[in-house]
Amino acid sequence: MLNRILIFLCLLGCTLGASAETWHLTPDDELQARLDSAADGDTLILADGIYRGNFVIKHAISLRAEHPHQAVIDAGGQGHGLLLTHSDVEITDLAIEHWGRDLTAQNAGIYSDQGASNLVIRNNRLKGDGFGIWLQKGQQIKVLGNHVRGNTELRSSDRGNGIQLSIVQQVEVADNDVAETRDGIYIISSQNNVIRNNTMHDLRYGIHYMYSHSNQVLNNYAHHTRAGYALMSSRLLTVSGNLTEESEDYGFLMNFITSSTISHNRIKQVWTKPEHKALGREGKGLFVYNSGYNNISFNRVDTAEIGIHLTAGSENTQVYGNDFINNQLQVKYVSNTPQEWSLDGQGNFWSNYLGWDLNNDGHGDTPFEPNDGIDKIVWQYPQAKVLLDSPALLLLRWIQKQFPVLKPAGVKDSFPAMGPINASNTEAGLTLAGHQE
Repeated sequence: MLNRILIFLCLLGCTLGASAETWHLTPDDELQARLDSAADGDTLILADGIYRGNFVIKHAISLRAEHPHQAVIDAGGQGHGLLLTHSDVEITDLAIEHWGRDLTAQNAGIYSDQGASNLVIRNNRLKGDGFGIWLQKGQQIKVLGNHVRGNTELRSSDRGNGIQLSIVQQVEVADNDVAETRDGIYIISSQNNVIRNNTMHDLRYGIHYMYSHSNQVLNNYAHHTRAGYALMSSRLLTVSGNLTEESEDYGFLMNFITSSTISHNRIKQVWTKPEHKALGREGKGLFVYNSGYNNISFNRVDTAEIGIHLTAGSENTQVYGNDFINNQLQVKYVSNTPQEWSLDGQGNFWSNYLGWDLNNDGHGDTPFEPNDGIDKIVWQYPQAKVLLDSPALLLLRWIQKQFPVLKPAGVKDSFPAMGPINASNTEAGLTLAGHQE
């Protein structure tokens, strides 16, 4: 009995005596050897300088720079900069560069695919050819305040994405700045994540969703992209308070999106560059393809070639409270199913609505019907555009107005607003990352 007590006291003393240590390293030290010998809970602080190699973190440690971004991990043009194979790791204030460009091997500046949890990746600067940060099969992860840049000497399709989330849950991606990669933030097969207050520019897509559900996309800012937000094959998304401007093809691209809310977003300047013009390629503020049972409300679409384009069975969608301003074509709706774009007396604002409000209730006295049979003819036969101002087509338009029964079914807003609805979004509390108006 006495021996058991002595053994217990010895073990207790060893446990109480053990504590996490802090190690200060320089580029002259063997960083990988110190990473291998570190104990869970240790902190490794890197002095200024270049640390060359592909480093593997196998323990629950904190790795950070003594001075922000002055300790540089140089991966030598191959593999990963940092490979995380353990949970409870924190990476802070490092500069990571020159990792590999093999996208099939998923080369990344920071890489984790072992289902690690409780990772914190904060305030790092990454610049390289492949993926910036790749996280797979993990949960309870924070990616905060990082700066990610790709290699503009490579074609966009040959670059990795800035931040890639694959099969993850409960991840927060916030306050990051991503540019010149392929897509800014790419999320696939992931649930219950929050993407907020990020700035993304000079990319294919700012935020790109695939096969995911129950995610939030809040208060992000995308500019100079092909599409600010590409939402595909996903459901139960909450997309609110975001801004996109200077996109070439789409402000918001929704492809097979269901049961989602797209609200209080701002879309500005969606216009295809003259050198990229082709038949059927126009800048679309909102493009809704094969998507239904969504709520599109209180958004502002300003200066797009097409304000909103619905096609391929995109029906049973609530569209109300939006502002459509200065768009070359407000609505392109390719279907004969009638659509009412108002809810409980709340319509949308259309800058080209010419009706009156004689009873001063804030809504036009006549419905807004943006498209007629001539529009549909031109959509089906684009070559007919040359006849738009011909006497024959003008006569057909007049006949449709005089005999509404001849007009094909389409979009109707029974309560068009007489003035902008969402001019005070910012004052109402919507903050947009990195952008002030």
